Amino acid sequence: MNWILEAKRVFDVPKPEHFTNYKHCEECAEHDETLINSDIDTIGLDELGKPGWNPICFCSEEGQKYYLPAFIRLSLETMSDDFYFGQFLFHLEYDGENNKLVNSCSQAQRNYIASFLQYAIENYSSEIEQNSYENEVLRVHEIWSKA
Repeated sequence: MNWILEAKRVFDVPKPEHFTNYKHCEECAEHDETLINSDIDTIGLDELGKPGWNPICFCSEEGQKYYLPAFIRLSLETMSDDFYFGQFLFHLEYDGENNKLVNSCSQAQRNYIASFLQYAIENYSSEIEQNSYENEVLRVHEIWSKA
């Protein structure tokens, strides 16, 4: 399966006008601008690869769904070096079963994420173990499989 193309199909949602509560503070406004100035094909580790300064932590569920194909792309592109997959797992797990992203996704979208996680577990187990994400990926897979 071409996971990136399938993600674009399953998460074919319009780009939001705004991604954050941009009027809240300068940080929210800056994160909103970062996400507005990119799209699912152009956003990269420069914008999303810093766990301490990550605009997705401030992003609405609609914005996260818009960018999910990019998260899949970045995860696959960096499995052997920068390992964005760990940050992706953080966003997928967020608040466990109360995760607003999980709850806002359709059944087809939840199934896609669960299938992608299963694929990662089966095909990138050494990378996942090397980066110490074995427990996280199993927890996240369970959350998205149950939903």
